[in-house]
Amino acid sequence: MWNYSKMLQYPINIKQRDPKLARWIISQYGGPDGELGASLRYLSQRFGMPDQKSKALLNDIGTEELGHLEMVGALVNQLTKDLSIEEIEKAGLQPYYTDHGVDVYPVSAAGVPFTAAYIAAKGDPVANLQEDLAAEQKARATYEKLIDLSKDNPDVVDVLRFLRQREVVHFQRFGEALRGVQDLLMEKRCFSMNNINK
Repeated sequence: MWNYSKMLQYPINIKQRDPKLARWIISQYGGPDGELGASLRYLSQRFGMPDQKSKALLNDIGTEELGHLEMVGALVNQLTKDLSIEEIEKAGLQPYYTDHGVDVYPVSAAGVPFTAAYIAAKGDPVANLQEDLAAEQKARATYEKLIDLSKDNPDVVDVLRFLRQREVVHFQRFGEALRGVQDLLMEKRCFSMNNINK
């Protein structure tokens, strides 16, 4: 189904560690508007789409979001690599370290673990695509806030800008898909109504 290239979609080479920044960025790993929820949402919703084009789009974007999840995980990992216990304590990461050590675990910036409740799958293609549009805007807004918080680390800002731009592109593609699905459903409804009136 997929071809996996053993490289990130965009290069990440963080020179300046920053565990506090990692604490905020991890929200895009497992937070309410993060990449894990987005990928699972789109890969789940694709099955209920009424045409192959929208199914393929959800599959493609859902797969790309898995790549973004990998990028965010790499960011967090590089920002926290080889921290001492003193640095962990200074950054306020003791609770996280106690439960997860140095693994990248899906939580929000507030420390709330990932939940399947973040995945919107309504079984209605129009409602799902509307949710997807909103999800991409929320992710874009989160990346913009993270860019503001990362202003002293240009390597991080560079990656966050790339990810933010992909959210914008996804928003545009979902808009196109929504218009296509609405047209398709309207066409089917009109066809059904014509059969009823005969």
